[in-house]
Amino acid sequence: MINHSRELKAWSTRRKSTVKELGGVKKTREAVNKGRPRGIIIVAFLMILFGLAEVVTGFTHNFFGITTSQITIFTYSGAAIGAFYIAAGLLILTMQKWAAAFAIVLLGAAIIGRVALVVVGLYPTDSLENTLGIIAGTVIAAIFAIYIGWKWKTFRWVASD
Repeated sequence: MINHSRELKAWSTRRKSTVKELGGVKKTREAVNKGRPRGIIIVAFLMILFGLAEVVTGFTHNFFGITTSQITIFTYSGAAIGAFYIAAGLLILTMQKWAAAFAIVLLGAAIIGRVALVVVGLYPTDSLENTLGIIAGTVIAAIFAIYIGWKWKTFRWVASD
């Protein structure tokens, strides 16, 4: 007869040591967010969310009652501004200084792009909703850039293991 209890005990011991080596689920989650302040995660999430909204608005030309120009150049410009937001949000999640610097540059480009759309007349400002929408979106992008600069010391020059 085979002694199953000995085999079961050996398997259980191997399993426990594997769990300890992997650090368990809790430690794995901690490792994923290690070095990422909650504020950076929230800002990155919002930047990605607002970027997606900007891309969708660029193609649908409507966002909660705010209408945008139907001109093709606006479609691509609006989508590019949204892509800048998304890329900036993803970049700051790396927690590296070069990525944070590039994210600030992308947000600056988004701000300049929004102003340029208004100046050349591609973004209609004939209603209060549209005017407030472009102002709010531009201010939000500026606040994100300022926040990243404010948290500059939390970013690292090189990736850590």
